[in-house]
Amino acid sequence: MSELLTRLRAFEGQTLTPTTWGPDAVNTAMIRHWVETMGDTSPIYLDDAAARATGRDGAVAPALMTQVWTMRTFTDKMANNDPSPVWTDLIATLDDAGFTSVVATDSDFEFFVELCPGERVSLTEVIESISEEKRTGLGAGHFVTTLKTYRNGDGAVVATQRWRTLRFRPKDTAQPEPKRESSPGSESAAPKGLRPRPAINADNAFWFEAAREHRLVIQRCAACGTLRHPTGPMCGRCRSLEWDTVDASGRGTVYSFVVNHHPRIPGFEYPLVVATIELEEGTRLIANMTGVEPHEVEIGMAVELDWIDADPELTLPAFRPAARKDS
Repeated sequence: MSELLTRLRAFEGQTLTPTTWGPDAVNTAMIRHWVETMGDTSPIYLDDAAARATGRDGAVAPALMTQVWTMRTFTDKMANNDPSPVWTDLIATLDDAGFTSVVATDSDFEFFVELCPGERVSLTEVIESISEEKRTGLGAGHFVTTLKTYRNGDGAVVATQRWRTLRFRPKDTAQPEPKRESSPGSESAAPKGLRPRPAINADNAFWFEAAREHRLVIQRCAACGTLRHPTGPMCGRCRSLEWDTVDASGRGTVYSFVVNHHPRIPGFEYPLVVATIELEEGTRLIANMTGVEPHEVEIGMAVELDWIDADPELTLPAFRPAARKDS
């Protein structure tokens, strides 16, 4: 075992975040915002009677909201009030060895207890494991896995989450940037550096493969016909594991958007418009806007599909203002 790996392994088992209670109790207002944004129409999240009809005592929070209840507030984050120096020490150790870049690779949630409005949630996080040096497409690096444990006020474990990141040494950035073709209205010049790689797995590989062919596809349940995005192994409506895809028309509207100015990450041009696009088929996805100035973007704006050929290995859908019918 190398000296570096010995030092890294010494972090395993250390507490990254001591038991910390979320700033707010589980509440209906946040649940409502979540389900409307996610398009989750299950009545058990907002209707006590509907929840009781399923054997519950009342409305419950969506399981995937568990992390929401423990998120730090903006003021706390801006004040750099880190709950533990362990993470700072670990990152400094990796940085000193040249592993200065990061990309998230996995988030594995397991749920045990449903949460109800009024309950508080605490979070405890420990460093579970650090891998030996691995060679990846991004460069050599170490996978760091942390284990987050969520508990309610009774001390019962609500959920666990294994969060894995790759801390890697960037490849030689002095190499020439890959040539990129751009379609009309696309970003005019290739930004320096490569865009971060998406975490591709068995559930979403088909979507990225289609994107490389300039095809925007939507996953469809083969049993009930429900369209879904993000992609997943099971239909949220009928629980079928059978699925196929349909080609999207490429037309939609801006459901919401933000304009990013900082932090400036290599591979992007700023200011960067990131929008939630509602496709005319009914599903939504997050994408960049092209061919438009940030101040010109509006909620409800009609848009059409564009493509960003970021590099030979990565193509992503983007959207530009739809051409006017009278133009």
